[in-house]
Amino acid sequence: MTIYALSSGPGISGIAIVRVSGEETPKVIELLTGKPVPKPRVATLRKINKINTSELIDEGIILWFPRPESYTGEDMAEIQVHGSKAVVDALHSSISSIENCRLAEPGEFTKLAFQNGKINLLKAESVADLISSETEIQRQQAIKIMNGKSADQFNFLREKLLKILSHVEAKIDFPDEDLPDDILKEIKKSLDEVLINIEKILDDQKVGERIREGFKIAILGPTNAGKSSLLNHLSNRDVAIVSEIAGTTRDVIETHLNIDGYPVIVSDTAGIRESKNEIEKKGIKLSLNRAEEADLKLIVVDAKNVEFTDVLRGLLDQNAILVINKSDLLEGDIDPEIKKLNHVLISIKENFNIDELILKIKNNLKNKFITSDDILITRERHRQHLEQCLEHLKNFGKKNEVEDFDKAAEDLRLASRHLGMIVGKVDVEEILGSIFNDFCIGK
Repeated sequence: MTIYALSSGPGISGIAIVRVSGEETPKVIELLTGKPVPKPRVATLRKINKINTSELIDEGIILWFPRPESYTGEDMAEIQVHGSKAVVDALHSSISSIENCRLAEPGEFTKLAFQNGKINLLKAESVADLISSETEIQRQQAIKIMNGKSADQFNFLREKLLKILSHVEAKIDFPDEDLPDDILKEIKKSLDEVLINIEKILDDQKVGERIREGFKIAILGPTNAGKSSLLNHLSNRDVAIVSEIAGTTRDVIETHLNIDGYPVIVSDTAGIRESKNEIEKKGIKLSLNRAEEADLKLIVVDAKNVEFTDVLRGLLDQNAILVINKSDLLEGDIDPEIKKLNHVLISIKENFNIDELILKIKNNLKNKFITSDDILITRERHRQHLEQCLEHLKNFGKKNEVEDFDKAAEDLRLASRHLGMIVGKVDVEEILGSIFNDFCIGK
């Protein structure tokens, strides 16, 4: 089948780009323009008509990319027209009337590029990350992965495992032959190197995932302390309902922010207190769950009533900032014991000390987002495959020591398979759907 889709963003724009890929692409161009395909990779101005009529849709640019030198590896074209909904709809309607042409599914162009060997799976994922990047640090990370360093590292480790496997299988095939001592030493040395490398990659504090998904901040505390007001203030808009009535927030309310180029997801949670209301109790349970998942907790309390339940006191760890709100109502000084905690005294109503709170948040972000060129894991699936690879390698080491070579070889095969699945070197059909469904249509 030949696929087509709008690859530029929907809505009114100066230019819209419709991408076409597949065997029928030359036919699509000929039927739309009444002329053969233009010279490869040369922008050519053409009148674009409705199929089988002389009715003009628009005048635009045709770019022709013959296979295999195209993004998808198939015959491909990009049609640039004026970006109105009517023009794009007319163009889509005309292409759809051509036999064996259909609208592309989300991420299908990039999926074809992967299946045709134009890119590996890591690069395909980084394309999606680049498209969805909202901050500079997310863009930089996506570009690093696209450049192929991560794929090179995983392929290097996999090749080492395959070399070890070849020696082990030689021992299985020729059991009466003793492997030379230098080969045995090489197996041990290579295995140790791979183990150390994978353990080092896994010990990354999940920085890559934090950058891709966003740094999670949970606003927690008792009812009516000003949690929703703080969320609205940080967001510069009314995200959450603010009310004098205690327990207004029942569910978790999220907003995505860009703080000095760092991607942040701030969650406002239900007030933590003893409650008999079933709905509120569920909201409090969600709050505590969000606290466990958070990279940073902002524990907001009322300056006039700084009392901690056992639950709140348990949340005040090294990844928490105590935010004492309503300082404008404070007549005396705060408790000396409270001063010993990592805290900031603010007044959302008077806009007092908010800058100091934001500075504390920024410093926390910088410490958590210490990046280097060694970031290789950006998704949970990468981590899972590496953890399973590590487990099989440890099992291999144990079985190899007792010379249970048949079972040891199987662990080695499984370990190399998990590394291969990260970059798409082995059959990964079961995960392709979930990866490419995250793409927008037209990419």
